[in-house]
This record gives sequence, structure tokens and C-alpha cells, in this order.
Amino acid sequence: MTEELSGRRIVVPETRELGQLVRMLEERGADTVPCPMIAIRDAPDPAPVEAWLRRFAKGTCDDFVLMTGEGLRRLLGFARRLDLEPAFLAALSATRKITREPKPVRALREVGLAADVPADEPTTEGIIAALERYDLTARRVGVQLYPDNPNERLLKFLKDAAAEPDPVLPYVYVSEADDKRVIAVIAEMAAGQIDAIAFTSAPQVRRLRDVARASGREAELRQGFERIVVAAVGPIVAQELDALGVQVNVTPHDNTFFMKPLVRELAAALMKDHKC
Repeated sequence: MTEELSGRRIVVPETRELGQLVRMLEERGADTVPCPMIAIRDAPDPAPVEAWLRRFAKGTCDDFVLMTGEGLRRLLGFARRLDLEPAFLAALSATRKITREPKPVRALREVGLAADVPADEPTTEGIIAALERYDLTARRVGVQLYPDNPNERLLKFLKDAAAEPDPVLPYVYVSEADDKRVIAVIAEMAAGQIDAIAFTSAPQVRRLRDVARASGREAELRQGFERIVVAAVGPIVAQELDALGVQVNVTPHDNTFFMKPLVRELAAALMKDHKC
């Protein structure tokens, strides 16, 4: 492998695929600073998820909007524990599947299924734009939500289109790295000891922001962001950073919102920065 990131220290806030992202960066010579910001857990109250699965497994949904790959995998886990997996998969196969981004497409492929309607872009607006081409009158639409986003805009769109939305929230985010570890990363960023940070989800950005606020280090965090290359895996993460007034230097091109293109673009940006 190439060594174009040799000597570069890069913060990695990823949790679920931390090892994979660290490996990709280290294969290019980077010195990684793992700091998993959040962890993913099943919804603490399983009753609403289980009730939704029992409805869905009976074939009650005409359409199913999948926002994340994690959401489908969590639903499969719940279904398996309820002995509903075969019925859930059969119903899923017969349902028109709308996907927001590549990750739920990949999760569908893992169970031998494919997306029917990809979003125009990997956002709620992209889903709505794709669904506007169809008559949704009297159709029951399952909507897989994800934490910190009740997606009232999508639910309102469906109701206005005379559809009946049936949302489900199968997982939650919890803190992963303790606050002391996050504070130490903020201090290193502000001190010029970090070259880049690679965000792969919006909750990572919010956790960093929240720890900075709670510890009185917001100014230090702003200073840190100004001194490093900031990479975002896709537009949702970039929007979260923009809301904080943070300039995003790197995002993958051509709607390839995966870690491999992120690493490639980050390496190119740091090489350019080094030459300058």
C-alpha cells in the first residue's frame, strides 16, 4: 500500500466499523487516533418495535422506507428473537422498498433482496422527490426512523399524499468514549497535534459539540477545527458540521458515501495540503 499519509495524525470517531476505517487509514501510513463517539443499541423499549414487526410480517405495508442499513439489521435481529424472521423477510420481499442511501441497499443485498426505489439524493428531500412520482393514495408506508430524527417532514408528506405512514425506531445512540477521552482529543486538535478528523455520522459531530459545551471548551473546539482538515462521509454529516460553522474540506464525490472513497479523498486533500 501507499504511504501518502505517513506522519499524519487522524482522529477516527467511528464506532461500529472503527477497525475497518482505522485499517484503511493505517494502510496509507496514517497515525490514527481512535475516539468512538457513539455506540448503537437496540431500542430500550422493545414493545413498539415488536408490535410493528408483527403488523409488517402480516403484509400490512405496501411500501417501506429504509433510512439506514443499521435499521434493517436491527429489525432483523428483533424478528429473529421473535421467531418472525421468515415472515418478516417474506413480507419485505413483497413490499416496495425505498432506500435513502447505499447502506440500506447493501443491507438488503445481505438478505438476497434489492431496493426498488432509490432516493434521488441521500436525504429526506431525496426520498420525497422519488416518491412524488408515485400515487400513494391509501397505501400503508412503513418508515424506518433513526435516532434524533423523528422525520416529521417525511411523515407529513406521506399524510398529505393520502398515504398512511407506519414508523418504527429500532435503535438508539448512546455515548461510547468517556468525556475525558473526547476532551483530550479537543485539546490535541487545538494544540495543532492533529492533522484531520474523519466523520462518518452526524451523531459523532453532535457528541463532540455537546462535550465541548458541557466542559466549556467550545472556543477550543472551534480553534481545533480551524487547524485541521475536516472530512465528512456525506451531505447529512456535512450539514451537521455546517450548522456548527465548521468548514468541511473533504467529502466523497459522485454520491459514493462510503468509507473507502472518504479515505481516498482525505488522502488526496492531505497530500495537496502538504505540497502547499
